[in-house]
Amino acid sequence: MDNLREKLAALQAIAGNPAAQLEKFLSEGRKVVGCMPYFCPEELVYASGMVPFGLTGEEMQASEAKRYWPAFICSVMQTVLELGLRGRYDGLAAVMIPTLCDALKGMDGNWRRGVKKIPAIPVVQAQNRKTEAGLEFTASQYRKIRSRLAELAGREVTDAAVAGAVSVYNDRRAAMRGFMAASAARPGLLKPSQRSAVFKSAFFMDVNEHAAALRELTALMEEQPAAEYRGPKLVTSGIMADNSGLLGILDDCGVAVVDDEVTNESLRYRTDIPVTEDPFKGMALLLGEIEGCSVLYDPGKNRGRMLIDLAKKSGADGVLLVQTKFCDPEEYDYVPLRRMLEEAGIRNLMVEIDLQTTENEQTRTAVEAFCESLR
Repeated sequence: MDNLREKLAALQAIAGNPAAQLEKFLSEGRKVVGCMPYFCPEELVYASGMVPFGLTGEEMQASEAKRYWPAFICSVMQTVLELGLRGRYDGLAAVMIPTLCDALKGMDGNWRRGVKKIPAIPVVQAQNRKTEAGLEFTASQYRKIRSRLAELAGREVTDAAVAGAVSVYNDRRAAMRGFMAASAARPGLLKPSQRSAVFKSAFFMDVNEHAAALRELTALMEEQPAAEYRGPKLVTSGIMADNSGLLGILDDCGVAVVDDEVTNESLRYRTDIPVTEDPFKGMALLLGEIEGCSVLYDPGKNRGRMLIDLAKKSGADGVLLVQTKFCDPEEYDYVPLRRMLEEAGIRNLMVEIDLQTTENEQTRTAVEAFCESLR
């Protein structure tokens, strides 16, 4: 058990201090490319010999960024830009900016205007992601990004290198699925904050090192006996669910997160990139296969049906919908999701998180009351 705690503590330390990891990579002389949410093609960065590094914001008060953003833009975009303006990302070779939501569409121009020393690479992906035209468009954009990264790296990035990167990242996806299965089979073994840190650390570690850490952690978890858990068991859903205030509340309430449908957690790992003759086509196919995400076109609201199935299969007592404040795609999804969950007889609660909020007592009261009702 001590070894398990030690492994978890190491991943928690990395998740809690991304700046130290960035400094480590730069001190080693490695070129680093920042990757903003969501679904950046990190494989292309790896294929170029550079290090992909997640830019997920920070719990802080933004001030300089408010000269560029209105107050009602989500705190993830606010704080990522704030950190860029303050020089916290100095040393990055570039940043990749997807355009899957309105806030991200505005980030490209704001970044170019405010953080001139770090070039921006837009990541444009088709929302009609399942059609042949959509797949071809996304693949063509990935090829353009490959060319830009090759210029920054000062080396050719071959199709074979991209295919090799796809294999490496699929290996990490498999390792993460192994961790997810071990965690689900042992509710309560990991606190919500510990489980979250395992996912979050992936954004700031070398992919091979993280995959190795996952396998070591999973092996230690599998040594622990599975036992009946009498506390509240929840499935979480949202864009992000790594807010320290919320996680502390879930820890205090004895919650076991038995599975999730969170964009920055399990949705990144449930599906491998299909192995195809053209690796760019395979990467585009992956985007078409991901379901359950509010920033990806989902006219039939498959997300709701997936969440119901996930709650039932995991034996969850309820669903916690984690709403990132001012996230329009999530806000639009909430009404149909709540209706679908209630029609299926699944108890649910929506809580709102914000990286700029320091007080969480209203959230604590709501979560405590919800957990008590589940008992």
